Amino acid sequence: MITVIKHGIIIGKRVNEFECDGVLNPAVIKHNGIIHMFYRAVSTGNKSTIGYCILNSPTEVGFRMDEPILVPEIAYEKVGMEDPRIVKIEDEFMLTYTAYDGINALGALIVSKDLKSFDKKGIIVPKLSYPRFSELAEAKKDINEKYLRYNSYWKSRGQIDPNILLWDKNLIFFPERIDGYLYFMHRIKPDILITRVKELSDLTKTFWIEYFMHFQDCIMISPKHAHEISYVGGGCPPIKTPAGWLIIYHGVHDEIEGYIYSSCAALFELENPNKEIARLPYPLFQPIEVWEKKGAVNNVCFPSGTIVEEDILYIYIMVLLMKE
Repeated sequence: MITVIKHGIIIGKRVNEFECDGVLNPAVIKHNGIIHMFYRAVSTGNKSTIGYCILNSPTEVGFRMDEPILVPEIAYEKVGMEDPRIVKIEDEFMLTYTAYDGINALGALIVSKDLKSFDKKGIIVPKLSYPRFSELAEAKKDINEKYLRYNSYWKSRGQIDPNILLWDKNLIFFPERIDGYLYFMHRIKPDILITRVKELSDLTKTFWIEYFMHFQDCIMISPKHAHEISYVGGGCPPIKTPAGWLIIYHGVHDEIEGYIYSSCAALFELENPNKEIARLPYPLFQPIEVWEKKGAVNNVCFPSGTIVEEDILYIYIMVLLMKE
C-alpha cells in the first residue's frame, strides 16, 4: 500500500523581476545536513533563470536568494535555463538543465565542487535534425510513428532549416558511477532514453551516430499504461534501493480537456539500469488538488526532485499556477 500525502505549495513566485511570472521544476539535494533547492524562475516574457533557496525542513523554506544563482550567458541558453536536476557523483555536483535558445531545447550540464561556484560544460545531448535522427534510428528497424508526430515542429517553416534541432530534454544523471560508467537519462518524445559513457569527453559526434544506429537498445522507458500512453519523460534523479533503482518519472495521457501529467514509478536493475524490473500500473499520484488541476497549464503533477528523511520519500513537483 502506497500512502501519498500532499503538503501543498512550499515555494511560489514573488515580485522580484526574475521570478515574477512563476517558479517551478525544483531540483533538490541534501548535503552536509543542508537541503538545497535550485528551481526554474520565470520572468515576464517567459525567460528563465535558476533560483536558489535552502529548506529548514523538507516542507519549509528558510533562506531564499533575491536574485538568480545562475543566468543565461551563452547563445545556446539565451532565452532560458529551464528545469534543473541535481546529483552528486564522487566529489562533484552535476546540475543538469534544459538550455533554450528560442528555437532549440537541449540538455546541458553544470558542475560544481561546493554549490557556490559553477562551471558550465555546455550541451551534452546530441545535436541532430529530425530527418538525420530518423535516418540513423531507422537504419535497422522502423521507429514508433509518434517520434514524427511529436518532433515535427521543423516542418512549420516549409523546409528543413539546419538551425532547428531535435529537442532532447529531461537530462538526468544517475547519482553514482555503475561499473565505472556514468549513466544518464534524457527524453526524445515519446520515450526516455538511457546513455552510458566512461567520461563526458566520449560524447562525440561519432558516439551519437553509433548510438542512434542502435536506437532500440537505448530506449529505457516507453509509454505502456493508460495514464502514460501519450508520452513519458524524466522526473527525479534515480534513487538507489536494495531492490533496484527507483525511477520517478512523468507520464502523459490525452483527454478531452487536454494532456494530464501524472507522476509515475518504475524499478530497474542496479547493475543494468536499462533493464526494467517492475512498473507501477497506475499513477503514483496525479492532479487532484485545485493548484494541480487549474493553472497556466492545467492538470500537472511533474516530479523533479526528491530527498529521503526518516524513511519518508519527499517528492518535489511542478504545478503551474494561474497568473494573478
